[in-house]
Amino acid sequence: MHLYLVRHPRPIVAANTCYGSTDLAVAAEELASAHASLLPVLPKNAKVFSSPLRRCMDLSESLAQTLGCAKPTYDERLAEMHFGDWEMRTWDDIPRTAIDAWSQDMVDYQPGGGESVMQVAHRVRAFRDELTELQVDHAIVICHAGIIRLLAACEHGLSVPEMALYAAQKPHKIRYGELLVVDC
Repeated sequence: MHLYLVRHPRPIVAANTCYGSTDLAVAAEELASAHASLLPVLPKNAKVFSSPLRRCMDLSESLAQTLGCAKPTYDERLAEMHFGDWEMRTWDDIPRTAIDAWSQDMVDYQPGGGESVMQVAHRVRAFRDELTELQVDHAIVICHAGIIRLLAACEHGLSVPEMALYAAQKPHKIRYGELLVVDC
């Protein structure tokens, strides 16, 4: 299976904001730019999966329609990590002691009382296991940087705790609208 992992376009949100699972829109020009850059490199008639968050749904719907794919399958397991009461706060507004506590336990700490990376890794692994059972040749997954890092960790044959540690320790450089192709 060829797995096409796409990060959503830049959402409409102030810089330096922790927005995790908050449902945010994307500006029309950002959506059009991502669509145009991805269209030539994505396979036609692939199975499309998407986070149910609007910043992913808009892109998945436009790509599926243009590529001649069936309507995207929206899966809650592909949503970005929920940061609890940190959601929509600036990183500078979050107490330094809370950020330090998270940096001391990147895998199991629940920022803002939300999800831990371990909890997210469990749901991403469950999605990936089900995707394997579908036996499709090409799957396009429109989601978030954290989910992409965890899906990539799956392909290294890591256990769920190892996936969580891999994703938590490795800083990402996944740009908005970027594509990562994984040959499974």
